[in-house]
Amino acid sequence: MINRDLIRIKIVQLTYAYYQNGNKNMDNAEKELLFSLSKAYDLYIYLLDLIVAVTKEERHRIEVLGQRAEREGEEAPLQKFAYNQFAVQLEENKTLNEFLEDKKLTWDDDIEFVRKLCNQIEQSQTYKDYMASADSDYEQDRELWRKLYKLLIQDNTDLDALLEEKSLYWNDDKEVVDTFVVKSIKRFDPKNKSKQELLPEYKDDEDKDFARKLFRATILNADTYQRYMSETSRNWDFSRLAYMDVVIMQIAIAEMLTFPGIPVSVTINEYVELAKLYSTPRSGSYINGMLDSIARFLISNGKMFKDMPEPRQRYQDNDNRRGGNDGETPTRFVHRPRVSEMTPQQPAPEAEPQESETAPEETQE
Repeated sequence: MINRDLIRIKIVQLTYAYYQNGNKNMDNAEKELLFSLSKAYDLYIYLLDLIVAVTKEERHRIEVLGQRAEREGEEAPLQKFAYNQFAVQLEENKTLNEFLEDKKLTWDDDIEFVRKLCNQIEQSQTYKDYMASADSDYEQDRELWRKLYKLLIQDNTDLDALLEEKSLYWNDDKEVVDTFVVKSIKRFDPKNKSKQELLPEYKDDEDKDFARKLFRATILNADTYQRYMSETSRNWDFSRLAYMDVVIMQIAIAEMLTFPGIPVSVTINEYVELAKLYSTPRSGSYINGMLDSIARFLISNGKMFKDMPEPRQRYQDNDNRRGGNDGETPTRFVHRPRVSEMTPQQPAPEAEPQESETAPEETQE
């Protein structure tokens, strides 16, 4: 489940914290990184268990309503949702239950949130359509929960606040983890019964090694990487870069040099997106240009052996430097506050996740 997108996010956060906290112990920092990644997997399991918690609460409601109906001679309530076939299979899942027992994770202390979520589900048109349908099969039951998760759990401010209280690590993890929960729902097969496989913590040892190697290279070679930035920035006052920009470029250079199998374009695109999320509004375009220049510098000096396309010709003559005869405005880099003036950046809010048939871990690098 822990893929390279999530690993990069964590390394940006932990590298920034490494320099801010002043306690520069590499071994402790690496342990913190791996612990932070493991907490993301805890969240994945915890969110799957929320489906089980809702199902149990619905059964309790059915029992109370059933007793009242019997006393008053009314029709018994429908049990279709309380015994949803997908939810029952998830409830019986051995891997889920073993993990919950080992980590002591439970929704029992947050029953009021579970009840509020049940109310929201029962009021939704998705639920009403499901209960009104005469059909009852496993695929319909599984699809219901996929829709409910995306509708009421994936973008739930009350849940976000609750999770943040439980773990500071979960604040930035949920958006990524949500995609894996939805993916897991779609993967469930009734033939597997209680032995249905959940997503593993790591797809393979290679991804775990990726996290360790990238983080260590980033920290241990910081002076070298920052020299590359300074040399490549030409007339730019390197000391005036936003601190987070320096961190992000430092990690990107580490990835370029440490992992020969990852194309330069992939690395640049990944860290440009992270710059948009964690740094200043103009950081994305600046880092894009800087990393392109740094990569070409490393290749031309024999420090990196990767292919890159020829650089685009920006200007054809001196007149074009004032705007270009093709209607495009020349690239301009704007000075940022000095590192000493920077305050820690907070992640920008993300747009509501859109449904996709491909989860992040399936992206090929």
